[in-house]
Amino acid sequence: MTRKTIFITGGGSGIGRAVAQKFAGHGWFVALADIDEAGMRGTAALLPAGTNSSHKLDVRDRAAWDTALADCARASGGKIDVVFNNAGIPLGGQIIEHSTAEIERCLDINLKGVIFGAQAAHPWLKASAPGSCLLNTASAAGIYGAAGTSIYAATKFGVRAVTESLDVEWHPDGILVRDLMPAFIDTPLLDHAPNQTSNEDIRVRVTDAGLEISPVSDVAEAAWAAVHGERLHTLVGKTAKRVAFAARWMPGRLRKMMRSTLRQLDTH
Repeated sequence: MTRKTIFITGGGSGIGRAVAQKFAGHGWFVALADIDEAGMRGTAALLPAGTNSSHKLDVRDRAAWDTALADCARASGGKIDVVFNNAGIPLGGQIIEHSTAEIERCLDINLKGVIFGAQAAHPWLKASAPGSCLLNTASAAGIYGAAGTSIYAATKFGVRAVTESLDVEWHPDGILVRDLMPAFIDTPLLDHAPNQTSNEDIRVRVTDAGLEISPVSDVAEAAWAAVHGERLHTLVGKTAKRVAFAARWMPGRLRKMMRSTLRQLDTH
């Protein structure tokens, strides 16, 4: 049987690294893409020899996508079965605190990067269809907008919309389109400040709010299930599942809960 190939953006750490290990463990060829070359070397060192390639990629650069995917295909033997649009950055805090540069960077990486990735991936995925897959990393922030997440949530609502739209558009081509909607995952992103005006990292704020942090291995398992299953949106973590349930069945209560969470955060 021909070995399958997955191309992973943000493959140098966190979710991308965990998903790379999961798919490599099942015998897939893994192509890592990131702007962090040292991070990619670290991920590659965790994978079986001869099962991976690395490609420096800024997901905001549309032409660079074409180059990276073509290089991936040459390294893997000509086919790409899954493209994992995973690269993303956090941005938290009140909208009036954000600089123009911060807003544009978050929109460009988290949303424009996903759109460019989908455009570039389509011919490769169509060629390996049926059963090929575009997998996007959305977020629980794409279920209901919480205080302090306005720009980040906007990008993740956008990723969710792209997933739903392409699920319909690409169905005749035999391409599956899926997304992951994790809550707070134990990755290095939690150790960043939410914005340039804050000295407190995201992990502290999450812990103070009493929210759980799920292991990154949970996302890797969800990614495998998403690529091989029927679910359009895969929720990861108790918080994501609670928010999705409340948004559907008790939106008024959820709205009050979000306001209460804001008051708790403001006291810290």
